[in-house]
Amino acid sequence: MSWCQTVTVRFLTIVRHAKAEKDSDDGSDFTRTLNGRGRRQCEELRAWASNDEELGQFGPTTALVSSAARTAQTFHLAFEGTPFVGDVHFSALIYNGRRRVTAEDVLIELAAIDPVTTSLLVIGHNPTVLELLLTLASDLPIEFTREYPLAGAYVLALRDDEPVGPGPYEFVRRYVPDVS
Repeated sequence: MSWCQTVTVRFLTIVRHAKAEKDSDDGSDFTRTLNGRGRRQCEELRAWASNDEELGQFGPTTALVSSAARTAQTFHLAFEGTPFVGDVHFSALIYNGRRRVTAEDVLIELAAIDPVTTSLLVIGHNPTVLELLLTLASDLPIEFTREYPLAGAYVLALRDDEPVGPGPYEFVRRYVPDVS
């Protein structure tokens, strides 16, 4: 039985972009695209997002995606067109290459698009996604000390009738592609 059938909550799924090329054609970190491994990671994420017994059970979501090439590409390859995503917003503020983006910055962006009727999805960058997860989750797996796995998707349960905020929220499940 899925969470959606047993508990009246909505969810926040936090995803780090998939594996990217080390460099871009123009030398900009912002324009780096996914490599072959990253595309394979997205295939696995897409299978989970399309399955009601896996990640798909935590949707439909309103997505907030960094506008950097590798995060936008992760969204398009892994989530676009799946029942997991109902609406999407791209943000240059989640990563713009000019300053460190904090968990608070992402929460402000999320609150601005949060309809308080759907679950939420964030696709961003490390260390911001790790900071966001550590800030919001009440109990996390021991694996979290300093690194958020590439293409890792971590699901938290949100209160159903309140806008997303500083938590704490219950850790529900993780999805980490095992692709080399």
